[in-house]
Amino acid sequence: MKTKNLITTFAIATIVLIAGCSKDKDSPAPSTGGGGGYVNPTVIPLQTEVQATVDLQSAGGFAILAGSLISNVPTSAITGNVGLSPAAGSNITGFGANEIVGVVYTTDASGPAGSVPDAVGLTAAKGHLTTAYNDAAGRTSVDMVLLAGNIGGLTLTPGLYKSSGSLEISTGNLTFDAKGNSNAVFIIQIASTLNVETNRKVYLQGGALAENIFWQVGTSATLKSTAVFKGNILADQSISVNTGVAINGRLLARIAAVTLEGSTLTKP
Repeated sequence: MKTKNLITTFAIATIVLIAGCSKDKDSPAPSTGGGGGYVNPTVIPLQTEVQATVDLQSAGGFAILAGSLISNVPTSAITGNVGLSPAAGSNITGFGANEIVGVVYTTDASGPAGSVPDAVGLTAAKGHLTTAYNDAAGRTSVDMVLLAGNIGGLTLTPGLYKSSGSLEISTGNLTFDAKGNSNAVFIIQIASTLNVETNRKVYLQGGALAENIFWQVGTSATLKSTAVFKGNILADQSISVNTGVAINGRLLARIAAVTLEGSTLTKP
């Protein structure tokens, strides 16, 4: 790993995080200047090392996969399969009729009406999630970018990003730009928590796809009310989604719970 590259890119990110955060905006279009508009987002330079995708294997078949609990405060709209293991199916709670367009898989027959017991398949999926989590956490690159604190106002180009603590999208929104390559992969390694504040948004441009964005979260993730989020969250512990959040991606929690309140989730 080239330390010089890390220092240079960290300096770029730090300037944005401390002094270059953009104001609210409803699209990723750049500011035209003047009149108190938001500042132009800072674009992270292209990395030379291309990252391969994180293979989710059978865990990729789920919109939600958790270990201890999946709870919901109606009304949510989930498009994709839902699975809970090793906890009993009775720990999937709060979903009304037609809130899940997909199959609910459980370890036993105590799940919601219409759920399908498949303990063997769920054990495999949780194992594949652990493999994928460890893969994402263990990636290295000669020119990965170090991030810290608030990453709102940044435009991330394809590659590997790393935080030794927590990350948040709190002041300004975040953009992923694939630079015309729809196969481009983005991996964000986070040692601690991920927090997306109320009404913060994640945008895709340049052909970027939510399925190719991987958020490896060392502890837990929280998406606050009316946030718009893109990508696959692979959390070691839990994922909490507040009211009115819209997600294009997956919520995959290795050990603990996924909790939702009146939100929309679509598996890419």
